[in-house]
Amino acid sequence: MNLWMIFKVALRAIARNKTRSLLTALGIIVGIAAVIAVVSIGQGASTMMVNEINNMGSNLIMVFPASRNMGGVRSGSGGFQTLTADDGIAITKDISHYVKAVSPMVRTSGQIIYQEKNWATQVQGVSVDYPAVRNWNIGQGIFFSDTEQRIGSRVCILGTTVVENLFGDDDPIGKVIRIRNMPFKVLGVMEHKGSNAMGQDQDDVILAPYTTVKRVLQKSKFNNVNMLNVSLYSLDDMDAAKKEIEALIKQRHKIRPSGDPDVNLIDTTEISNTIGSVSKLMTILLTTVASISLVVGGIGIMNIMLVSVTERTREIGLRMAIGATPSDILLQFIAESMVLSTVGGLIGVALGVVGAKTVGNLQNWPILITTSSVLVSFLFSAMVGVFFGFYPALRASRLNPIDCLRYE
Repeated sequence: MNLWMIFKVALRAIARNKTRSLLTALGIIVGIAAVIAVVSIGQGASTMMVNEINNMGSNLIMVFPASRNMGGVRSGSGGFQTLTADDGIAITKDISHYVKAVSPMVRTSGQIIYQEKNWATQVQGVSVDYPAVRNWNIGQGIFFSDTEQRIGSRVCILGTTVVENLFGDDDPIGKVIRIRNMPFKVLGVMEHKGSNAMGQDQDDVILAPYTTVKRVLQKSKFNNVNMLNVSLYSLDDMDAAKKEIEALIKQRHKIRPSGDPDVNLIDTTEISNTIGSVSKLMTILLTTVASISLVVGGIGIMNIMLVSVTERTREIGLRMAIGATPSDILLQFIAESMVLSTVGGLIGVALGVVGAKTVGNLQNWPILITTSSVLVSFLFSAMVGVFFGFYPALRASRLNPIDCLRYE
């Protein structure tokens, strides 16, 4: 018998018991569908997280004040208030071979008023380099200038959420709003950025010169800032840049080289790697659980094939009697097992793709279906058929044709 004839005989045997064949392949269908859906959702989540990290800024290092230790009692993060905007200027000048731009940040909040409307939101004091550092461009109008930053002008840039709640369809450019009853002129509107990975609306913000926020809104005479956003030219320079930034700040703050720094440095690579590791671990865990269905499906195929060998004992004996070799019988039953698993795999792939897209549409969740995951799942289903179908096929090929013909 040639391979085509063996395949035709296998198809004929499967078609003879359609319901049983479908139920046999059900484990493979469920397993493959679960694997495709889980991997697609997991990879989509990883991609979303990476995009969120990229939205934070270009190769970004965030410099925060560190905790403070006094008499054995440690404060929380920000206990040291020694980080200043001048530190950012020094980083830009002295580490210019790594650093593209630096923007200090000062945070506050307040009630924003325009005519009869008001809105409570966060006000961030930043520098003129903030759009470049955060990869966030002006969508309408202009950003404040270096001169306005230096003299502490009362100007601001609005996020799109603030514009919607204060101005509606009106053009906000050139209008004057009040922040804590202090007048600020609106110069521009940032591009729509959307929510971050934590669900926070990034467009619900007002940007102003950090000098203005310190002097006008916080009424502070000190030059300390809440954090520094440092943007690098290349992600490959991250480790070297962090070491030089830490050494420079130690020098400026008169801390011994062997002493603990009074700042903490967090880069987006660490955040991305942490999120990626968690997402990868969850994907592996869920894929492992889904793969159990494949094993269960394979066991189901093996059981049904053993039943099929018993039911078709006389048929096997008759085939051997008219010239079929043990290898022909072996290939025939392996072919039947492979057809069951591969057809189940195809149905499972289709259901997995549809299921993943349905979940993505219902939950507004990004889905990433790759060719490699589909191909690997399909090939795995075929391997399950061969592996679990081999023993029943081997048992059938070793039957004695005379005993088979006598079998009732």
